[in-house]
Amino acid sequence: MYLIIFDVDGTLVDSQDTIFHGLQVGFEAVGLPMPDRKTALSIVGRSLEEAFADLVGGGHLDKVPAMADAYRQSKISRRKQGLEVDPLYPGAKEAIERFHARDDFLLGVATGKAMRGVRHMQETHDLHGRFVTIQTADTSPSKPHPDMIERALSETGADRSRTVMIGDTGFDIAMARTAGVHAVGVTWGYHDHSRLAEEGADKIIHTFDQLDQALNEILKYDKETA
Repeated sequence: MYLIIFDVDGTLVDSQDTIFHGLQVGFEAVGLPMPDRKTALSIVGRSLEEAFADLVGGGHLDKVPAMADAYRQSKISRRKQGLEVDPLYPGAKEAIERFHARDDFLLGVATGKAMRGVRHMQETHDLHGRFVTIQTADTSPSKPHPDMIERALSETGADRSRTVMIGDTGFDIAMARTAGVHAVGVTWGYHDHSRLAEEGADKIIHTFDQLDQALNEILKYDKETA
């Protein structure tokens, strides 16, 4: 079996507006000035507390818990109001369904989101039952720590040589490298091509249409089944 693990924010869903809004709420809650949009979104992929810590620096780390709590409460409230609907990127749903239909593919998620956020994505886009392993910030250290991938490997029994992490940030690629699995970088998210290349992505793609070929070139599953 092959294990294909997806990041969520910036890879499957375009969440930049809702994440930016949540970060604004966090900074406003403690009276700190909000960074510019590019700087703020550069931390996407990190777990929430680590993301705020990266943004505020060493002088305001005591404010991080309150910022993270404000972010979470805002998310919960806005979801109840139907205001937190992050669209899937073009081709994401089709790729998931295509891979899910294969007998030799297992699909997973490794994300800095909480499980609550993943469940919301699944409900919004009818993705229940597609992922056999879901790793979140609730139970794992922040990326690029390899714990999420290690847990996914343990849960599925997949071999590292047959596992690929797909993500849009250097955190995803570094996590994959540390865990000893393959990595595909996607350029439609939060980190650019050069960052993904520097971290050692096996392949870098620009649309979901290119994912099948990238995976086949890495895993060579067509040759195995020929």
